[in-house]
Amino acid sequence: MTSYSTPERPERPERPERPERPERPAAPRRRSLAKGALAGAAALLLPAGTPTSAAPASATPRDGLRLRLPAPRGPHRVGARTLHLVDPSRNDPWQPEIGVREVMVTVLRPAAPGHGHRRAPQLTPDAAALFTDVCWRIHPHLPQSGVDWAATLTHARTGAPAQPPGRRPVLLYSPGGGDARTTGSSLAVDLASHGWTVVTVDHPGDASEVEFPNERPGRDRVRPTDLAGPPDAATFRTMIDTRVADLRFVLDALGLDRVGVYGHSAGGTAAAQALHEDRRIAAAVNLEGYLDWADGELLPVARRGTDRPLLLAGTDGFRDARLDRSWAALLAHAGPVARRRLDDAHHWVFTDYAAVVPQLHKAGLMTAEGREAMVGRADPRVTVPAVRDLVRSFFARHLPE
Repeated sequence: MTSYSTPERPERPERPERPERPERPAAPRRRSLAKGALAGAAALLLPAGTPTSAAPASATPRDGLRLRLPAPRGPHRVGARTLHLVDPSRNDPWQPEIGVREVMVTVLRPAAPGHGHRRAPQLTPDAAALFTDVCWRIHPHLPQSGVDWAATLTHARTGAPAQPPGRRPVLLYSPGGGDARTTGSSLAVDLASHGWTVVTVDHPGDASEVEFPNERPGRDRVRPTDLAGPPDAATFRTMIDTRVADLRFVLDALGLDRVGVYGHSAGGTAAAQALHEDRRIAAAVNLEGYLDWADGELLPVARRGTDRPLLLAGTDGFRDARLDRSWAALLAHAGPVARRRLDDAHHWVFTDYAAVVPQLHKAGLMTAEGREAMVGRADPRVTVPAVRDLVRSFFARHLPE
C-alpha cells in the first residue's frame, strides 16, 4: 500500500549539468559498516547535544498558513537527534549510481529537564521547499500553495540532553509509501514522551523527500522521490524488500535487540514482514498496510503466521477486498494477532495529516471532500488520541518501558 493517488510522475527541478564523473571506486569494505554501526550505537548513548552531522543553515520562512502539531501527553520532555547511516553492503535500488544504500533516521528519546533548547522543525527549509513542489502530486487533495511547510514545529527539542542511561525499549517507525519519516512526528514524539526511544526511518527514493548532510555522486543533498504514482507489483515488491532491509540495517547499525516496529501503509506492510524475518523484533503494529505483493501472492508473514504480537489497525474508510483478504489470511493462523478499526476515519489518520488536514480545511485550502478522503470526518480531538492510545497501549503490554 502506498500513499499515492495519482499516476503522474512528480516533476523535478532541472539540475545543473555536472562534469562527467570518473569511474566510481569500489564500494567501501565491510569494516566501514562496522565503523558506522559502532558510531550509530554510540550516538544513542552520547549526550543529546553531541553533534553527529552538520545541520543545514536556516532560512527565512515563506509566507503561508502555519500548521500546528498536537502536543505529547506523556510525562517526559523529548529530545531529537538526526543520524545518517550508510550501508556499503547494499546498493540503492532506485538510483544504482549512488553505489551504497543510505538511510536517514531521527532518534527521539526522553530528555532531562532543562531550558534553552529549541523545538525541532518538522521540515527544514530546504526539505520544505521540495515538499511544497511534490506534496500535491503525491496527495492530490493537498494545496499547491498557501502553506508555510517550513514553519511547522514538532514538540521534540533539538540538543536536549538525554535522561540518565537505563532500560529504555526502542521502537522503529516506517512511514507510508511516498511519505517521509517526518509525517509520523506527532505519534513518535508522544511515544517518546511516555518513555520509549523512537527511531523514525526514511526510505530514500521511496519517500517524498529526504535531506542528507551533504551531496554525493548520484544524488543531491535533498533527494526527491523516484516513484511515479501507484506502483506495479514489481515496484511494490522492491519497495517492501528495501524497507525491510532498511529496518534490519538500522537494527545492525545501532546495535539494537528486542525492539518494536510500527509503520503506516507500506511501512505497516514492512513492519509486519520484518517481524516475520527478524527475531530481534518482539512486537509490531501494522497501520493499514497490505499483506500481499499486489499481484495476489501473500507475504510470508500472512502465509505462515507469527508467534510474536502483531496488531492490525485500520479504518472504516479504507476497507477493500485486497486488504481484507490479506489480513484474513494472517488472522486465520493461531497466533497473537489482533485487529482494530477506527470509525469515521480514513487512511492518513495514522499520520500527522490527522491534525494537519482539518487545519487546511478550516483555512479554506482543502475541500470537505478532500478532508474526508484523507483522514475522514471524525474530529482530530478524537482521532489523534485514539491512534496514540491504540499504539501506546499495544507496546505497553508487549514491550513495556
